[in-house]
Amino acid sequence: MLNASGEAATIGSVSSPRVYFDYAATAPLRPEAREAWLAASDLRGNPSSLHSGGRRARRAVEEARELTAQALRVRPSEVVFTAGGTESDNLAVKGLAWSGGDRRSIIRSPIEHHAVLDPTDWLAKEQGFSLAEPRVNSLGRVDLDDMARLLSQVDAALCTVMWANNEIGTVQPIAEIAALCAEHDVAFHTDAVQALGMLELDLKLPGLTATTLSGHKIGGPVGVGALIIDRDAVVTPLLHGGGQERDIRSGTVDAASVAAFAVAVDLAVAEQGELRTRLMGMREELVERVLAAVPQARLQGDPGTGSGQRLPGNAAISFAGCEGDALLMLLDAAGIECSTGSACASGVPEPSHVLLAMGVDIAAARGTLRFSLGAHTTPADIDSLIAALPSVVERAGRAGRPRLAMRA
Repeated sequence: MLNASGEAATIGSVSSPRVYFDYAATAPLRPEAREAWLAASDLRGNPSSLHSGGRRARRAVEEARELTAQALRVRPSEVVFTAGGTESDNLAVKGLAWSGGDRRSIIRSPIEHHAVLDPTDWLAKEQGFSLAEPRVNSLGRVDLDDMARLLSQVDAALCTVMWANNEIGTVQPIAEIAALCAEHDVAFHTDAVQALGMLELDLKLPGLTATTLSGHKIGGPVGVGALIIDRDAVVTPLLHGGGQERDIRSGTVDAASVAAFAVAVDLAVAEQGELRTRLMGMREELVERVLAAVPQARLQGDPGTGSGQRLPGNAAISFAGCEGDALLMLLDAAGIECSTGSACASGVPEPSHVLLAMGVDIAAARGTLRFSLGAHTTPADIDSLIAALPSVVERAGRAGRPRLAMRA
């Protein structure tokens, strides 16, 4: 295909350098993962077939399962490959709720990703489950006393709380919540999509039943992930068919994608400590310089002075009086890519449900940007942001005043 100049055009190509602060939405594909995908994609055969080609494909899948399990310190049989974080969340939430017998309640935090909120809402609306939510504090952290109260009062089939929030980066007390769930014999699921590769994860915590992981957040391909499920857990499948993946997730396993996913998981876990230290330093510099350049700006979530309190690469900052979408587009025009929160909610001009649950006022919630750093972020990227930001905030503020006046 030729472009307007008669030159070969590439779909998705970028003509000028960009500053990327959206690693929480997706991370660039790792070269090692790409190589693993290419190698496995040459295999001919269905992993469920019994002939030699099928056995070679099956071997690639099982080697990927073993590498993933080894990196995460779980049993290979506990690794169930899926098409990504959304499927893993749906499989865990619906599958564990449906397996709860007479228990017809679900406990969830109010700051979950929509991949958890929407299926639990569906279960409530269409299948008669009741929902209960513990309070979260102004930092976005679940109140453990309120969680304990709910677990003692609600006959829950499932409790689901994300390991670390995708919008504000606050890390939850997962070990304590898992212990409370074990005490009350309630299945516990956590979405660890944002935490993998950023925090040291113990997926064998007593009381932890299922953990959601996704490939493209850690440099693996889009469209592949895993649900780590305790070997004794009973999970009703969403998909019925060939009985693959412990009869929990039927469907032909994509050998190339899971091979690349396993390599990305292995590297993410191995590099986690060094990356966390580097990102914490750059994030602190970014926050300090943004607050100095725009004094009215405010950091949302846990300040993150300790490594286990906030995701090391997350900086969610509110610019009251500005609309987040206006800020995002003006920064994009300046060559800087960030997010207004969850990429899954892009284009919907509503304040973040996460920030509202924390008690943030609507004006600040509407004007919040998420800057998420990753392996390729440099100090020069921060310099570029600071150079562009004051004028962007000033322009977005001018644009926002007529909207505010109209609403008044």
